[in-house]
Amino acid sequence: MEAQDKLNSEAGVPDGERIRVIACGMIAREILALNRQLGLDHIDLKCLPADFHHHPEKIAPAADAAIRQARAEGFDHIFIGYADCGTGGALDRVCAEHDVQRIAGPHCFSFYLGNAAFDQSADDYVTTFFITDFLARHYETFLIRPLGLDRHPELREIYFGNYERALYLAQTDDAELTRRARQVADRIGLPFERRLTGYGDLAPALKALTRS
Repeated sequence: MEAQDKLNSEAGVPDGERIRVIACGMIAREILALNRQLGLDHIDLKCLPADFHHHPEKIAPAADAAIRQARAEGFDHIFIGYADCGTGGALDRVCAEHDVQRIAGPHCFSFYLGNAAFDQSADDYVTTFFITDFLARHYETFLIRPLGLDRHPELREIYFGNYERALYLAQTDDAELTRRARQVADRIGLPFERRLTGYGDLAPALKALTRS
């Protein structure tokens, strides 16, 4: 965790310079919302496909290519809007090669909860299926159809039989998204819980990219 915390610290950008943030498409809306809230008009956002969430082996190579492209476009300051996200350290190796930083944490669910809180929690998240605002909005196209549950509902037990609950980490206090998140839980047959986390550690990570 100390190494991850180091990646997420001291990322100040000199006054007047723009920074390229290369992020997961699953958190694009949240980054744009924080940019507006915090006045981060010097951040230039580039998103990789959200479905890399299902293919973490693609994240590090794509991040490497995106960093090289950003350098070619003249960006000296680059930040990676991913946690490890299942890359098994491959993303950290790319970051080290290019001397760039990423947001700390093992995955977005951790940094939405707050990495320190996630690490110190007595809660057992191993059997928790997490839902975010993104998944609540796009669960049919991002979860149900890719897993084939629309065609073969009997697969539900194979995919979700070992989970004990669905926990909605709400970035926004939105009744419609809460309704949709509950639909996700009902669709996959899990008890529903909701926790309003806001943007968690994503907000200070982006704020740390403000002018030094």
